[in-house]
Amino acid sequence: MNAAGKRGPILLQDFNLIDHIAHFDRERIPERVVHAKGAGAFGYFECTQSKFASSICKAKPFEFNGKRTPVAIRFSTVGGESGSADSVRDPRGFAVKFYTEEGNWDLVGNNTPIFFLRDPILFPAFIHTQKRNPHTHCKDPDMMWDFIGLRPETVHQVSFLFSDRGTPDGYRFMNGYGSHTFKNVNAKEEAVYVKYHFKTDQGIANLDATEADAIASSDPDYAIRDLFDAISKGDFPSWTVYVQVMTFKEAKAISFNPFDLTKIWSHKKFPLQEIGRIILNRNPKNYFAEVEQLAFSPSHLVPGVEPSPDKMLQARLFSYPDTHRHRLGVNYQSIPVNKPVNANIVNIQRDGFMTVGSNGGSAPNYYPNSVDGAAKANLAVGSMHKFSVSGDVHRHETGDDDNFSQCRDFFCNVLDSGARERLTDNIAGNIVNCKSDEIRDRAIANFTAVDPLYGKMIREKVIKLKAVSIDKPLKVRKPAPLNPSRTVYKPNDSACPLGFKSNL
Repeated sequence: MNAAGKRGPILLQDFNLIDHIAHFDRERIPERVVHAKGAGAFGYFECTQSKFASSICKAKPFEFNGKRTPVAIRFSTVGGESGSADSVRDPRGFAVKFYTEEGNWDLVGNNTPIFFLRDPILFPAFIHTQKRNPHTHCKDPDMMWDFIGLRPETVHQVSFLFSDRGTPDGYRFMNGYGSHTFKNVNAKEEAVYVKYHFKTDQGIANLDATEADAIASSDPDYAIRDLFDAISKGDFPSWTVYVQVMTFKEAKAISFNPFDLTKIWSHKKFPLQEIGRIILNRNPKNYFAEVEQLAFSPSHLVPGVEPSPDKMLQARLFSYPDTHRHRLGVNYQSIPVNKPVNANIVNIQRDGFMTVGSNGGSAPNYYPNSVDGAAKANLAVGSMHKFSVSGDVHRHETGDDDNFSQCRDFFCNVLDSGARERLTDNIAGNIVNCKSDEIRDRAIANFTAVDPLYGKMIREKVIKLKAVSIDKPLKVRKPAPLNPSRTVYKPNDSACPLGFKSNL
């Protein structure tokens, strides 16, 4: 360092010191509001059923059997901060970026085929309930269960969350889902609605509650480490990719809203049809550059893939790019990991923070223009399949829609007796921590509305837990020893008449 003698002050002219500290002071960027903790990896999508896939979608990845399209995937927990544990009970993010010849296509989903809400205006409030109490700055079960009790459409996803699938054994042993309904368009401009499914080829493996708690304290980065180590050893994880297809005519005739994110499509009526396979074979070379800056959005689409009227999806088309502009800057798509690698993208966007490329060179920054045919051609590619809409514009309240029938099938027909016991154990063990009896009772009433036995089991277990805590203090539970072996199983789809098993 430059200083006025060994014991004197540092000189401001010591630029190396000032520059070093100034960079250090600024090396953190805002973490994601949701999905803050995650892991990423790279590989490829290989089309295996081109004849079928191309018949419903003109996207380049489906051109021929054996065609490989580079992909990036980010897995994540949803509610916790970036330093939270990987094994907590939480949905898991499952986001896929396809680097196609016509630009990047992002499928942004979770490890569940459904979600808590169908009305996007409620999403920020719901996420607030998963974060910290603004008064105490502590996690508060009353916040979560208060919201859930007042919004019964959450009961289906809450049941998934507190089932065995709520604590997957790392990221390799879980399924992924696009969750939303999308519209696919083929080369003849014929359109259908689809849902995307990613079925793990490793089989499903979950952690029980005791094991998940032990891992949370002993190895909070368990899932990140597991994925990285597996790829490093050449044990490349893979997922088979399927779609469900619904025609426009079927969508109009079906008894429920097919664009409702709290609902699944029956696999019996709309069977899974294979289109390809994803293999991850490369770890990130630098986590910040390739995972922390990796930015997904369902609005990153390519010809052949378009949004549906799914209201949650419609809101996410704006929200995701907006958060990237906040976290990474307006030029986030120019960051190497987000930049198309197989396409020459021409647009009229210029300037802004972190413009480190050619900034469009000498090409015009306006359209239309008489000197740049490429810009015109590129804008023409963005045209979408024509469709018509109608309806009265007003505030639609969806809370009173059918919230219980599919969850009833899940509880009664999908889960066996052991799974129902574990599900209600997990719910009771969490909801008993509510300080408010009113909040707890209202939430339990929603489970009772699903099925009387469901609510009864939870209520009886809560009463028992409360009695134990009053009469004799609970013993401190010792962490269970970690077992590296996994119990892996695959659902028996044929055993369920509605096909719910495949959705798990």
